[in-house]
Amino acid sequence: MKFEIYCDESCLDVFFNKNEHQYMGIGSIWIPSEKRNELKTNIKAIKQKYRASGELKWKKVATGKIDFYKEIIDFFCKSSFIRFRLIVVESDKIDNVKFNQNDGELSFYKFYYQLLHHWILDFNVYDIFLDSKINKDKHRLKTLKDVLSNANLSSTINRVQALPSEQSTGIQVADFLTGLIISKYNNEIKGTAKKQLIEYFELKIRKKITRTTKGEEKVNIFQINLQGGW
Repeated sequence: MKFEIYCDESCLDVFFNKNEHQYMGIGSIWIPSEKRNELKTNIKAIKQKYRASGELKWKKVATGKIDFYKEIIDFFCKSSFIRFRLIVVESDKIDNVKFNQNDGELSFYKFYYQLLHHWILDFNVYDIFLDSKINKDKHRLKTLKDVLSNANLSSTINRVQALPSEQSTGIQVADFLTGLIISKYNNEIKGTAKKQLIEYFELKIRKKITRTTKGEEKVNIFQINLQGGW
């Protein structure tokens, strides 16, 4: 079966300044490829209903559009073909000097590998799309594809490609959900609209925002342990 994965990140500055936030996150929307048009059509219809122009982004949340964002959450929750997986990283535990040749960018893509690898299943084909960004090493995406392919020999990593978020509905949905969850983790909830949406999301998924078990399929939150131990 063919799948598409759309990814975005929140609070990336912790790789270069740990004091910016307590946590950062990389989120991903997973859908069967055949459902791409259904995702795009439904999000477009919701936008048109509420006259919401531009990108769907957590940073753009405002009180005047609260019902719009609630309907986005409703659509995600009722759509069985959409799954969301997030890796949460505690900034104080990131040691780029010891593990990443003092390279925050390398550390970032290692966490991308952890996000993706554990949900890639045998005999499937995957197209992976990341929000565009400028990398110091222009081979980062090729390396990520190669490492994922080598670690998943019974599946096919067809491509790992960067896309501008304004061109990708999937990346926009990933941005919105990632920002929502990481805001709760960081206790950085600015404004009543975002607070209401976090509470509404928790109501709809019937649980508080916290780490989940590996087998959780709809909203999977992987808070990685960088301290070791057992």
